[in-house]
Amino acid sequence: MKRILSLLIAGLTMAASAPAQSPAPLTIEACYALAVQNYPLTKQRELIAKSKDYAVENAAKGRLPQISFSGQLTYQSEVTQIPIQLPGLDFPTPGKDQYKLYAEATQTLYDGGLIRQQQQTQEARAAVEGQQLEVELYKLKDRVNQLFFGTLLLDTQLEQVELLKKDLQSGINKTDAAIKNGVALRSSLDILKAELLKADQRTIELTATRQAYSGMLALLIAQNPDEALVLVSPPPVAVSEAINRPELLLYDVQNQSIALQYSLLNARNRLKVSLFLQTGFGRPALNLLSNDFEPYFIGGLRVQYPLSFLYTLKNDKALIDLSRAQVGLQKETFLFNTRLALRQQNTEITKLESLLRTDEEIIALRLGIKNTTSVQLENGVVNVNDYLREVNAEDQARQNKLLHEIQLRMAQYQQKTTTGN
Repeated sequence: MKRILSLLIAGLTMAASAPAQSPAPLTIEACYALAVQNYPLTKQRELIAKSKDYAVENAAKGRLPQISFSGQLTYQSEVTQIPIQLPGLDFPTPGKDQYKLYAEATQTLYDGGLIRQQQQTQEARAAVEGQQLEVELYKLKDRVNQLFFGTLLLDTQLEQVELLKKDLQSGINKTDAAIKNGVALRSSLDILKAELLKADQRTIELTATRQAYSGMLALLIAQNPDEALVLVSPPPVAVSEAINRPELLLYDVQNQSIALQYSLLNARNRLKVSLFLQTGFGRPALNLLSNDFEPYFIGGLRVQYPLSFLYTLKNDKALIDLSRAQVGLQKETFLFNTRLALRQQNTEITKLESLLRTDEEIIALRLGIKNTTSVQLENGVVNVNDYLREVNAEDQARQNKLLHEIQLRMAQYQQKTTTGN
């Protein structure tokens, strides 16, 4: 028993001391996929597919026999009579109140392609709805870009603050040594310690902001918001300016749907041929001179050709043409605005590339000045304020470079999102 307890305690101790498994690093492409996969609107894809299947199936049932039940009760002012009187013959006179209850079955032989066009129209409508959904889901990329690169920027700023702390701690160590040697004042050491505390406060602020960004991104991609996400800095990209956005495919499927409306309109206005069978019970039945309730049936071939469509055909076609023109105008407006955005993004990318080239030079100069000042501080040539000024100047130069790097990478991926490549 003691041995079992010992093994159990040892196992619990090892489990408690084992390092917690850190979350797997995430690329921006993985975040795009997870955001779409876990966004509630994605479930609408299944609903669109089911709605299309039901609509197409319902249209196909138009080929089945169509059965209807009807009934009527009428009273008329006159009835058919035989104006002949013969001895020994009594011709019955039907009543003015008449009754009819019947059922009619119709089997379409030729519908002018109406059912086929209805099915294709439903499929085209589902394609439009599906592509509209893809357009909405594509917008998630913008949100991912903002949160992903915002988190990366905060990571780099936190790293830079740690470098600043090292410089401040180095200055504290040197100043402390100078105080012991009687060549520096205690107030100089206090100034550096105060700056170190300010850097600690900066770390606290950046960490809190980082947690907020990471938490929002985690919720968007269905990860644990209480765990800090580990993000992989994406590589630079060279984006083609060819536009391949899902909106363009939406305009195409909308035009295809509109083209099918022409075919559906023509199919509705074609000749229709069907068989019919009507059977019922009434007074009178088919014998108009009978005043008894009798069963009856009648069947045959029915041909229908509607002429009322001529009243509205011109306007119906005009409405379809207007819909096509509206889609064309929407596409033209979209391309215009997208090209404007790309031009602005190209200008921003060029600016950031130029700033990064000068950032390297500024950092090299500031680093040299800081190192010289550090040596001068150690030898008592300059005071602590001079050293702080140069440390902060180098820190600012490095922060500018980090900011420009993240901004450039974000601008590149924003341009990639804008073009859809």
